[in-house]
Amino acid sequence: MEYIELKCSLAEGEAAFAEVIMAQLGELGFESFSETEDGLLAYIPAASFDPSVLNNEELWPEGVHVEYTWQTIADQNWNAVWESNFEPVTLAGRCHIRAPFHPEKPDMEYEIVIEPKMSFGTAHHETTALMIEHLLETNVENLAVLDMGCGTGVLAILASMRHAAAVTAIDNDEWAYNNSIENVEKNKSANISVYLGDAAMLNEMQFDLIIANINRNILLADIVHYRHCLKKNGVLLMSGFYDDDLPVITAEAALHGLSYKGHKERNKWVAARFDVVE
Repeated sequence: MEYIELKCSLAEGEAAFAEVIMAQLGELGFESFSETEDGLLAYIPAASFDPSVLNNEELWPEGVHVEYTWQTIADQNWNAVWESNFEPVTLAGRCHIRAPFHPEKPDMEYEIVIEPKMSFGTAHHETTALMIEHLLETNVENLAVLDMGCGTGVLAILASMRHAAAVTAIDNDEWAYNNSIENVEKNKSANISVYLGDAAMLNEMQFDLIIANINRNILLADIVHYRHCLKKNGVLLMSGFYDDDLPVITAEAALHGLSYKGHKERNKWVAARFDVVE
């Protein structure tokens, strides 16, 4: 299959906006991304590419100048390319995330094996790393957990390893959905159920802990659904947004009975905790 490679170049000092652009392009069908020194590369099947969508001003972060070009890339083994760029990572000295072709680290408290296909959530990005740090500090034993926008399933798998009673993992991207299923099987996490969908499927589900690492706009739209699904004393962990976005996220959460309890920050990315107001 031929792919289109979209190259987006950002001005000096604006490279941090690459993740926001990736999230927006992901909603348009782009399947994989690679950050560069001055921006990013994004890939989409040539048959699915409509260049006119790039003219939509809402696609690009406000006030950020983006220059872009694209070219057709000949068919190749995309998973092999992705794997060649994947390196293991250790977080907080406790959680080691690796691919099947990396050596084991049996002395690590938690070791998660991720098949590095074209899904978000390999723990290399700040948001996933921050959410993992939150999970390592949160008692999830015997809790019902939701991983919303699960990507590779890495957060759901860690919750399972930390003895959650049951974990529900949901993503609206079919590639991520299939990759999560594969990774759940690789890590023998039998108490994780993976679904293809979005917040509309939550209905009357109830959880003690919700993990949502998505992006600012989706979080703002779905906070009301998360609150509806949280039990008494429930906890909501959210990431995928910048420190500048924290006030609006906190304000929206407060409207729905969620109290801000603190956040972690790295390179302007934020992961925040909210508790159900009694």
